[in-house]
Amino acid sequence: MLGPTAHTDQFTRDNLPPVADWPEFNLDKFDYPEYLNAGVELTDKMVDQGFGDNTALIGNGRQRTYKELADWTNRIAHALVEDYGVKPGNRILIRSANNPAMVACWLAATKAGAVVVNTMPMLRSGELAQIVDKAEIEFALCDTRLMDEMVACAKDSTFLKKVIGFDGTANHDAELDRIALTKSVKFEAVKTGRDDVALLGFTSGTTGSPKATMHFHRDLLIIADGYAKEVLNVTPDDVFVGSPPLAFTFGLGGLAIFPLRFGATATLLEKASPPNMIEIIETYKATVCFTAPTAYRVMLSAMEEGADLSSLRAAVSAGETLPAPVYDAWMEKTGKPMLDGIGATEMLHIFISNRFGDSHPACTGRPVGGYEAKIVDYDMNDVPVGTVGRLAVRGPTGCRYLDDVRQCTYVRDGWNLTGDAFFVDEDGYYHFAARNDDMIVSSGYNIAGPEVEAALLSHLAVAECAVIGAPNEERGTIVQAHIVLADGFHPTPEMAKQLQDHVKATIAPFKYPRSVVFIETLPKTATGKIQRFRLKQEMPA
Repeated sequence: MLGPTAHTDQFTRDNLPPVADWPEFNLDKFDYPEYLNAGVELTDKMVDQGFGDNTALIGNGRQRTYKELADWTNRIAHALVEDYGVKPGNRILIRSANNPAMVACWLAATKAGAVVVNTMPMLRSGELAQIVDKAEIEFALCDTRLMDEMVACAKDSTFLKKVIGFDGTANHDAELDRIALTKSVKFEAVKTGRDDVALLGFTSGTTGSPKATMHFHRDLLIIADGYAKEVLNVTPDDVFVGSPPLAFTFGLGGLAIFPLRFGATATLLEKASPPNMIEIIETYKATVCFTAPTAYRVMLSAMEEGADLSSLRAAVSAGETLPAPVYDAWMEKTGKPMLDGIGATEMLHIFISNRFGDSHPACTGRPVGGYEAKIVDYDMNDVPVGTVGRLAVRGPTGCRYLDDVRQCTYVRDGWNLTGDAFFVDEDGYYHFAARNDDMIVSSGYNIAGPEVEAALLSHLAVAECAVIGAPNEERGTIVQAHIVLADGFHPTPEMAKQLQDHVKATIAPFKYPRSVVFIETLPKTATGKIQRFRLKQEMPA
């Protein structure tokens, strides 16, 4: 089943799950050569195809062409192999915010045949240690501005032997940069197999030991040649912008792989706040944006105040369910649909999505080409149309955990179980209900928190909100809404009652929040996902 390998360090191939525990893969539309190096495909091959003078990366005050990116990554690859002894199959951790240097390090390590582990810049040494130990990582490339926690991690690590600093700014003034500048711009990339592991994506889970998802060289191209080509219709004229970290596969796809696969431009922001993204969109006439619904709400307000975001042709929303009021407001303001989609680290990127000309509010759309989905119960039986159940999906990408017993929980009967509760309508469109662990059961009723959130967000007084289940002696659990009020509104009992009545008038009355908590800010991840588990943790015992 697996093709040839160039890895002399066989750790990742040896720790793939047994083939019997893999999901079924549909590769009919994705035929790649037996030998394939994703780093080469996204740089040198693009130069060969005539994109050398196109702008590839914008960030930290500089623009770099595809030719410059190819040369830069080849120099770094030489340094990794010749000066640091990186061997094909070695794991390399990269620690950085979103900037061109991080992309260059990732591509260079991939060209050298290494298996890359991109990590979030806010992780502490203890969290980094879990990743290092799980993947037995020997090398780390770290932005020199973020060295403290990396060095602390290495100090007590059994596996991590070399921490190499690079300059994440435009100055090229760190150890790796200085060595790379002495190297040739030509590099004979390692002839990796299409089935060699290229990337370990660690899941952003909230509890327990981290899970590492294993993705092959071909997988990195599949998400571009599938979703990005079919749904986004990416062209060399596109300019990408977004907020998700490159450490997450959503960000790596949307802000690096997708633009580089098609000769387009990626703009990278170390601090991707909505105001910073708005500035980039206006300055570089960005056309494709990847971010969460909360950021799009800020952009809508900015447009009211005169921001010009008219260059955007595609607003992709993922990572958090897209409330219908945000979709409707975006359509009304721009005349263009917001493309809601769902992906997973295990699946690498988006596998169900709306399309241009075929999008609907409060709807995630249809499966991307090559994928199929169904809604099942806990015994993997199909449930009737319109019934909420567990989302099962399979296609050209899928879950392969690194040496993890949880493989058999995520994959059942050849299908990936994403942990999401969905229903499918009579026309084959998929609708998100909740994360399986976010369904609220109150007095025997199943209540999807996102539906209550959408109702609340349709009220002028609500800027943001998150709904959770709160323990209740009488009902078992009640719906509790944590609400950030819009400017000009005040947290009073009368306001709480007004919002409760609004929900009762908008959706079935039994779903209204019996408890309303006004809050200054909602806890979120770096990608804008609301961390509902933290709201639950903060509830009084």
